[in-house]
Amino acid sequence: MSTPQDNAGWSYWPAPAKLNLFLHITGRRADGYHELQTVFRLLDWGDRIGLRLREDGQIRRDGPSVAGVAEADDLVVRAAIALQKAANCGKGADIRVEKRIPAGGGFGGGSSDAATVLVALNALWETGLSEDALAAIGVQLGADVPVFVRGRSAWAEGVGEKLQPLDLPEACYVLVDPGVHVPTAELFRSPDLTRDALPVKIADFASGTVLGNAFEPVLRRREPAIEAVFQALSGIGRARLTGSGSGCFVEFTTRAAAEQALAKLPKELRAWVAAGVDRSPLLDALDTTGIV
Repeated sequence: MSTPQDNAGWSYWPAPAKLNLFLHITGRRADGYHELQTVFRLLDWGDRIGLRLREDGQIRRDGPSVAGVAEADDLVVRAAIALQKAANCGKGADIRVEKRIPAGGGFGGGSSDAATVLVALNALWETGLSEDALAAIGVQLGADVPVFVRGRSAWAEGVGEKLQPLDLPEACYVLVDPGVHVPTAELFRSPDLTRDALPVKIADFASGTVLGNAFEPVLRRREPAIEAVFQALSGIGRARLTGSGSGCFVEFTTRAAAEQALAKLPKELRAWVAAGVDRSPLLDALDTTGIV
């Protein structure tokens, strides 16, 4: 097996961001979790994970913590340990996270980082777990982890783990990070949150009649920074919220159109352009390296 490494033994793997093109909450389960319907759109932009193998079985985070998270609580560390246990593997790894995805934005950064650790270490350690097995480990770490493990844009139900791959039209997005982080659990407790939306079908989404995000009205009312971003984006198109975070986006059919719209936004906004992809750059990286 040939693995691309730098002189210090590190290999690097993409951890793509995602958008929720819509998000409805259709009910609440007996265990307290909410039933969702959403479409995950993977992006060609995101974080990068560095991995360096160890023979002593230890899992170490290299570099500073992200948002002050202790090493033992870091999702990438937990993902590697969970894979070790599931595969009964005695190998270890150093893990380096190069963050681009803003925390709390709803772009899936932490979940994608964890998924990349699972998928890449499964290959590097040669543990041989199936995609289904990795997704089962992932859902224990977070509801969004399985979509990144499977690496395909998808229609999602359940808590987000029941996935049906989708081929979506080509699109580019203007993304904005308002810099606000509201804990998801707090949002789910909001009395203003709509929890009983009628279930919809993929055909409804494909027709363009299903958009919207259950968290949008809640966040726009409580966070002036998010409302200000929606007002700014209204000048270039229909603004939407992704996930349960503060991240906002507007969809365009071409990168040129997205770049032109970006140039019209106030310079103080943290805004950028990314393209939608149906297949994760992580899967492409595995194919390129010949690791399976």
